[in-house]
Amino acid sequence: MSAGAFLAFAAPLGWRALFATWDHAWLELRRPPPAPVRRELLAAWSERARHYHDARHLRECLAFYSLWQGQGERGAEVVLALWFHDAVYEPGAADNELRSAAWAARVLGESKAPSEAGQRVYDLVMATRHDAVARGIDAEILVDIDLAILGSPTARFADYEQDIRKEYAFVPEARYRAARRAVLQRFLERAQIYKTLKAKELLEAQARSNLQSALERLCQ
Repeated sequence: MSAGAFLAFAAPLGWRALFATWDHAWLELRRPPPAPVRRELLAAWSERARHYHDARHLRECLAFYSLWQGQGERGAEVVLALWFHDAVYEPGAADNELRSAAWAARVLGESKAPSEAGQRVYDLVMATRHDAVARGIDAEILVDIDLAILGSPTARFADYEQDIRKEYAFVPEARYRAARRAVLQRFLERAQIYKTLKAKELLEAQARSNLQSALERLCQ
């Protein structure tokens, strides 16, 4: 199966299926799903300034997770971490993941979920900073899902790059190109972009091709 075929199977979840992931995750934790929090999260994901880090990204991530089900250790916690991982997003801010993780931990605490579950969800969200080694299969799955866009078909990747530029429209072109090159180059220089076997087999080659092409365009 090619990476393109894989992404075709991981088309964004519909809204009903998306809401079901939220409800099922809480029920697995033996807690009632907090509907007001879900609405707050969706409002955050739908902020006007977002172009890539928006509800489509959330729906894509949960669609990917549906293909990984059964491979991790604590699926409900991975799902909740996906819901919260970009809940706070301000382009250029250094504490987006920290604030998102704190929001998740606070909600789990207020819902009286086990404290260790709250800590694990917090740690999973923090793993999406991508500046440290993801530890544990759940973190590897989560991070690979968050980075799946890098291995998307050419047209989807082009949309992604354009959407990221829109989120950083306030940055002058020369400065943006230099910063974006640095980000993409770091991913390309990794011995392996993805950690899980499924992602490596289906996304690694396409991701490297996309990154190389993007870097060439940024240098023009």
